[in-house]
Amino acid sequence: MECIEEAIFKAIKYRKFNSLITETFDLACVQAKEALKKGKTPFPVVVKDCYMTRKVRTTCASRNLSNFIAPYTATIVSRLFKEGGCLIGKANMDEFCMGTSSSKGYFGPVKNGLSDQANLGSDWRSPGGSSGGCAVAVQLGISSVLVFEASDSSSSFHVLYLPPCVRYFEYYRSLGSDTGGSSRNPAAFTGLFGFKPSYGILSRYGLIPLVNSLDCPSVIARTAADCNFLLQAMNGRDALDSTCIDAPPSCFMKGRPIYGMTVGIPKEYYNETLSSECWKGWNEAAKALVALGCKIKEVSMPSTTYSIICYYVLAEADITSNMARYDGVKYGHRSNYDRSTFMLYSATRNESLNEIVRRRISAGNYFLMKWSRQVVQFIKTSGAHDIHYDEYFGQALRVRRLIKMDFDRVFRKEGCDILLTPVTSGIPPLFSEISDTDGYRRECQDDFYTQPCNLAGVPAISVPFMRTADGFPVGVQIIADHLKDGIALDVAEKLYEYSVVKTVKQPSVAK
Repeated sequence: MECIEEAIFKAIKYRKFNSLITETFDLACVQAKEALKKGKTPFPVVVKDCYMTRKVRTTCASRNLSNFIAPYTATIVSRLFKEGGCLIGKANMDEFCMGTSSSKGYFGPVKNGLSDQANLGSDWRSPGGSSGGCAVAVQLGISSVLVFEASDSSSSFHVLYLPPCVRYFEYYRSLGSDTGGSSRNPAAFTGLFGFKPSYGILSRYGLIPLVNSLDCPSVIARTAADCNFLLQAMNGRDALDSTCIDAPPSCFMKGRPIYGMTVGIPKEYYNETLSSECWKGWNEAAKALVALGCKIKEVSMPSTTYSIICYYVLAEADITSNMARYDGVKYGHRSNYDRSTFMLYSATRNESLNEIVRRRISAGNYFLMKWSRQVVQFIKTSGAHDIHYDEYFGQALRVRRLIKMDFDRVFRKEGCDILLTPVTSGIPPLFSEISDTDGYRRECQDDFYTQPCNLAGVPAISVPFMRTADGFPVGVQIIADHLKDGIALDVAEKLYEYSVVKTVKQPSVAK
């Protein structure tokens, strides 16, 4: 019970960071007592507010669902509860998971724990997104397991990056989602591990959908071992999700030796948007893997160049379909301006969905336009070309297949065990730097490095590797072949241990 009480204390103490939308302290205490009765060790967990949790408000950080009480609990959340998980709260996020800054949800922006250290006043560092609330909750120790681990030589603790408001907690866990980098991005910005498993090994039942073919439940944690713990707790076939399979043993950590592994370095991941700090982190991580006995091999994945366009076309198309249910008829916000069905739909969406969501719905409708045969024949005979469905959506599907073939080739024909890439284009930006239209440019720049893994369905993990001179965390990304999640986790753990031993002075325990 002590760890639950400590997590609740921290959640109250650090409310100014706005990491939680709904606090469930009473429920956590009840769950802790039930876990103890069943012989389980209770541990605090924070769940992103896009997962259904029965009798608890589930909002997706939107006015549309601001008062929606979920009638059932998501499959993987139920499995966490059975293992002793105690829900501290529902994490803040970008509205309906659309964004990479966690700054434009209905319940206000999430602030990176770095902001407290820098004393930035009204400005702050972005925690990334869309799972920014999950990352900050782990960063602040709200979602944690009380385990102390001293080094062999002193009473100091092995922590790569320690925000000033976090003291001596070592193991942290939260449940997020990842559609194009939504967990790996905030993990990199907060100095944590962000793990996106292979598509299909975790059930999506109860995860409010954004892009069905890309959405993947994910984990943000302090260690790769903690990522593995949650993966084992949540995996398993689910009859309520037709895409869900039983994870084979290759999906879990086994302490595999990484000596002799071949590490692919995709040359297309280096472009003009990559900052000097992230390039240095990428380069130093490659050197570290060589020191650990790995072989480096430059590879080419030419379809990566087109992946960001492919991703946005496919994502917007799915978003249009999934957002059609938020019409104010069966649940969610309903406008009083309902003189006709059309007016009801229009007013409800304008009142309850932010500009980003509405813009993506419009883009998806454009990409999916498909005229009748008569109109198509007229367009062809008139010399025009405006059949958007085939021109955009159909073409994006073909590019996605090429992206998957690139991954298959480097893993299965060129002999790479893993790929090493950047996670983000730079350090965490200030809110003032992304609050205008330039924020959309930064979003695309960061998504470039993460979304190919979602398009290919392969596992990827963001690893906190180093810090800049100003103390900002810099991560790298490790990618493995489909259903080879365990290799990525094992390499991530070894790389992190190397970075701790070689590059970070051990901090003393704050009193």
